Amino acid sequence: MIALQRGLLGINRRTRIGAVIASLFAVFAVLFGSTGAMAAPLAPATTSVTAGTSNAAAAAVVVTSADGKNYVIGTDTTFAPFEFRDSSGEMTGIDMDLIRAIAEDQGFTVEIRSLGFNAALQALSSNQVDGVIAGMSITDERKKIYDFSEPYFESGVQMAIAQNDTEITGYESLKGKTVVAKTGSEGETYAKSIAEQYGFTVQSLDQSATMYESVKSGNAVAVFDDYPVLAYGIAQGNGLKTVTDKVPGGSYGFAVNKGQNPELLAAFNDGLAKMKADGSYQALLDKYLAEPKNTSGGSFFDLLGQSLPALMKGLGNTLLVTGISFIFAMILGLIFGFMKISQNIVLRGIATTFVNIFRGTPLLVWAFFFYFGIPQITGQPVSIWVAGVLTLALNSGAYVAEIVRGGIQSVDPGQLEAARSLGLGYGKSMQRVVVPQAFKIMTPSLINQLIIMLKDSSLLLAIGFAELLYQAQQIYAANFRVTEVLIIVAVIYFIAIFLLTKLANYADRKYNR
Repeated sequence: MIALQRGLLGINRRTRIGAVIASLFAVFAVLFGSTGAMAAPLAPATTSVTAGTSNAAAAAVVVTSADGKNYVIGTDTTFAPFEFRDSSGEMTGIDMDLIRAIAEDQGFTVEIRSLGFNAALQALSSNQVDGVIAGMSITDERKKIYDFSEPYFESGVQMAIAQNDTEITGYESLKGKTVVAKTGSEGETYAKSIAEQYGFTVQSLDQSATMYESVKSGNAVAVFDDYPVLAYGIAQGNGLKTVTDKVPGGSYGFAVNKGQNPELLAAFNDGLAKMKADGSYQALLDKYLAEPKNTSGGSFFDLLGQSLPALMKGLGNTLLVTGISFIFAMILGLIFGFMKISQNIVLRGIATTFVNIFRGTPLLVWAFFFYFGIPQITGQPVSIWVAGVLTLALNSGAYVAEIVRGGIQSVDPGQLEAARSLGLGYGKSMQRVVVPQAFKIMTPSLINQLIIMLKDSSLLLAIGFAELLYQAQQIYAANFRVTEVLIIVAVIYFIAIFLLTKLANYADRKYNR
C-alpha cells in the first residue's frame, strides 16, 4: 500500500494524461461495447444458408468432413431425462447418449458444457460453443437464427398438478389461477396459447425442478411441461400427477449457428439415420422412457453422502473464484479510492465514473456481457473463469474504492497536519500516519465485502460457472429433492462464511492491534 501511495503521488503530468486517456477509452468501450454485444451474433465464417433453406440444401454446402474434429457442445443438464447428471456427477440422458454415440460413429469428438438452456443459446450465438443439444424445439423463429438437424424426438405437452390436489381436473378448472412453464419450451408456448381461452396466468421459470416445487408449494396450481420430462419426474417421486392427455408438440433438434459448421450438422443427421436404421436409437429411448427407474430414494444421509463430492467441488470453485476476485478488487479499489481523494479533477472524475458504472448496474449484466458479449465483439472466446473474475472483481472493486475513500477521509485531518509540521512530506505523512489508521477503520468493511463477494459468486451459475449453487441445481434436477439439497447447501455456505469470518477477524486482531 505504501508503494502504491508513492506511485500515485509521484506520477508526473505526462503519465497522468496518458492514464486519463487510457481510462476514458476503457469507459467508452464498456458503455458502447455492451450495446454492440446485444445487437447480433458474429457474421458466419462460412457460406450462410438463408432462413428458408432446407436441411438437404444446408448439407449441400458441406466442403469438409467432421471426421477428426473436436466440437464444443452446449447443453442444459436440468432437463431429465434428456440431459441431467447421475449420482456420480456424470452428464447423462437421451441427448447426452445420442450426441456421444453419433460422435463416435462419425469420427469426431465432443466437449460438452453444461450451461443452462438460455445460457447455452447465448453461448451459441456468441460462438462460445459450436452447437446446442438441449431438448430444443424446432420453431420458425429459431430457424431464422440457427440451422437445425433432422428431428430426433417428437415431443408433446401435458399438464400436471400436485398429487394431493382434488380441485383441478382439467383446463376448465384453471380460471383465475397461475400455472408455470419452462422458459422457451413447448409447454410455455402451449400454455400461453390457451391462457386467454381458459382465463389463467402463465409464469415462466428456468428449471423443471423449480416448476414442480412451485406447484407443490401452492404458488401455482399446475405445470405445463413436455410429457417425457413429466413422466420421468413423476417416476422419481416429484409429487405431481398428470390430469390431461398429451397434446402433440414440436420436434427436438440439434442446432448450430446459421451457415456455420455444416459438416457437423451433416454428420449428426447421418449418425442419427444410422441409429434409427439399426435399432440403437429406439433402444436409447426405451432406456430412459419405457420404464424410468426411481433413483431418488434413500434417507437424508444417503442424499448427503451422494451429493457431498459434487458440492465440495462447487465449494472449491466458489472459494477460488472469490479469492482471486478479491485480490483484483482490492487492487482496483485502492487505485480508484486514492484517485477519488486526488486534487486532480480528471482523476476524481474517472474514479467516480468507474464507481457509478459498476456499483449502479446489476452484477448479472456484466457476467453475461463478459462471457457472451465480448466474444461477439472480438470474435474470440472468453474463459468462464476470466468472465467470472472480471464480473466479481469490477463489481466489488467499486465498493472497495468507496471503502478506501471513506477510510482515509475518516482519519482526523489534524493527523496529517501534525505529521507535516514535524517535517514529513505529504507522501511520507500519508504512508506513515494516515494510511495505517485508515486501514484499521476499513478492515471491518473489507471483511464484510469479502463475505458479500462469496455469496454473490452464486450468481455466476447463470453463465454455467460450476460453483456451489450450480452443483446443487444439477443434483436436484435429477432427483427432485429440492428442499433437502438446498438445506445442505445453506449449511455449507454458513460454515464456510463462519470460518472465513473467524479467520478474517483473527487477522484483524493480529495485525491491527
